[in-house]
Amino acid sequence: MTIFSLAGFNLIVAGIFFSVTSGFSGELGNHAIGRQIFSLCRGCHSIGKEAELDDNTGPHLNMIFERRPGSVPGFSYSFGLIEAAENGLTWNVETLSSFIENPVSVVPDTLMSFDGIDDPWKRQDLMAYLRLFSEGSENISDSDFAVRNYSVSSEILALSGDPEYGEYLSSECNTCHQSDRENDGIPSIRSLTEKKFVMAMHAYRDKVRSNEVMQLIAGRLSDEEIAALAAYFRESLE
Repeated sequence: MTIFSLAGFNLIVAGIFFSVTSGFSGELGNHAIGRQIFSLCRGCHSIGKEAELDDNTGPHLNMIFERRPGSVPGFSYSFGLIEAAENGLTWNVETLSSFIENPVSVVPDTLMSFDGIDDPWKRQDLMAYLRLFSEGSENISDSDFAVRNYSVSSEILALSGDPEYGEYLSSECNTCHQSDRENDGIPSIRSLTEKKFVMAMHAYRDKVRSNEVMQLIAGRLSDEEIAALAAYFRESLE
């Protein structure tokens, strides 16, 4: 637990900032966009009503959540994938997102020839799409249906934040979140663009996203302070 001091308020932070990055807490993205991203997977995998009848290189992805790797009959899996399943690996939002980001980091000798998806927002949207075919998975929330319709005004997005003030506000963020783009178990704020940062913070403030700690933190920030933080983290990406 870390004491988080931001704009004069002391908050207890449990070590998670944006669940929309590499780490998830059940919040997903826009499944309509995820359907487009799934085109990267269609060369080897199928999903949907007829997927189990398709003769593809890789297994179908129906009911993928809470499924053990290597468990669909009729496919030749790598020893590493089978061993990972025997050691307890189960596909859920977090493990599947990590695998899609960098397959060999999760299963070093996987047979899947895929470079991965670096963008955490694209993985978030893809998870939302896969969820549509895994109804009943208890680790998936319904928050994606609220988030996909959420937007902020053009006036808010047009605010020009002061990066120096944003740096001041961000000082305590860096006690939990690394200064580079690595996450090491705690999502990196620096993987977000300015617009996505602003939208995420306002979604927490409006309680569209469900992390209570982030709702509290965002609720203490003004539009200008959110813009300042976004400006600072934008500069840190350059």
